[in-house]
This record gives sequence, C-alpha cells and structure tokens, in this order.
Amino acid sequence: MAANPTRMELTRLKKKRITAIRGHKLLKDKRDELMRQYLDLVRENMEVRLRVEEGILSANRNFVIARAGMSEAALNTALMAPKQVGLIVDEKNVMSVEIPTFTSKTRTADENDIYSYGFAFTSSDLDGAVKSLSDILPDMIRLAECEKACQLMAAEIEKTRRRVNALEHVIIPETEESIKYITMKLDENERSTQIRLMKVKDMMLEEAHHYKEKEA
Repeated sequence: MAANPTRMELTRLKKKRITAIRGHKLLKDKRDELMRQYLDLVRENMEVRLRVEEGILSANRNFVIARAGMSEAALNTALMAPKQVGLIVDEKNVMSVEIPTFTSKTRTADENDIYSYGFAFTSSDLDGAVKSLSDILPDMIRLAECEKACQLMAAEIEKTRRRVNALEHVIIPETEESIKYITMKLDENERSTQIRLMKVKDMMLEEAHHYKEKEA
C-alpha cells in the first residue's frame, strides 16, 4: 500500500471513505429491493407458467377434436392465413433496470376478430379451439414479460452484489488502512518535529548560557 503521507491525501481519503460508505448503503438497499421484486416475479412466473401450460394442453385437445370433425385440407385452408395480432413493445424502469413490456392488439375491438376464416365451411369445434388459444394469449404475453424481467433483474442483482462486495471487502478496508497509515506517519512526523524543536531549543539555551558565562 503506497500512500503519500500528506494532510491533503488524508483529507481526500476521508472524503473517499464517506462516499464509499454512503454508496455501499445505497447499493445494499438497491440489492435488497431488487431481490424482493425478483422473488415476487419468480412466484408470479411459476403461477402464470402453470396457467399457460394448462391452457395450451386444453387448446391442443380442442384442436384434436376440431381436426376429427373436419378434413385436413379444410382445416389447413381455414388456418392458412393467420389473423394479424399486433404486439406493442414498451419499457419500464425498475430500480435502474429497463424491463420490456408487451401488449397485444387486434385490428378491431370485435371479439370475432380472432378468427382468420369464415364460419360457413368450418366446424364449431374449430371456433372453440381458436378461442381457447386466444384466451391464453394474455397469459403467454405476461409469461414472456416475467421471464425476461427475471433474467434482467438476476443479472442486475449479481452486478450489484459484486459492487457491494467490492466496496465492503476491498475499497472501504483499503481506504481505512491508508487513512490509518497516513495518520500514523503524520503523528510520527509531528513527534519528530517536536523532538527536533526541543533539541534546537535546548541547544539555543545552552549556547545562550555559555555566552553569558563568557561575558561574566
């Protein structure tokens, strides 16, 4: 540890220590809040995933039933042109983490806008299958949000944890050690200066005493 033992350096290090301690507290608070929100997202992610998996299984069963009641050519023709569902992507800031948000939007507000085919040559079973798949779309979008948010927040938590550890175990201890070293050196220099001054004073008194003896 090479530190310049001057009062200016001591003042700089003391300011650095104050800043590091304040930053350490803020980063710890950020890490704890990120962990709290991350755990909430993980729990929600598990719940939404279960709903999505159940919804997909139900939709698959409905499509199997629809396929049994229609010819393969008619089914392929009905599903050949998928309905245009727009996906609006935005972002929100959570503890300095930019998390994407997704919103689906059909071309119209009509509930039947989810169907990409006419009803004349299709079975009602196909309508139910498409409807069941459309019903789980909001959960699928929310699942995508949760998955991405968990990924980004986990990375931010790890980065924040490394910064907290660096401040706690490296920067603050090294700064305090440097402050201790400089303080000790300055005290030694001050004591040495005082001793030299006392010696000079004694020498001057001794010379003055000899001078008076010579005059006498």
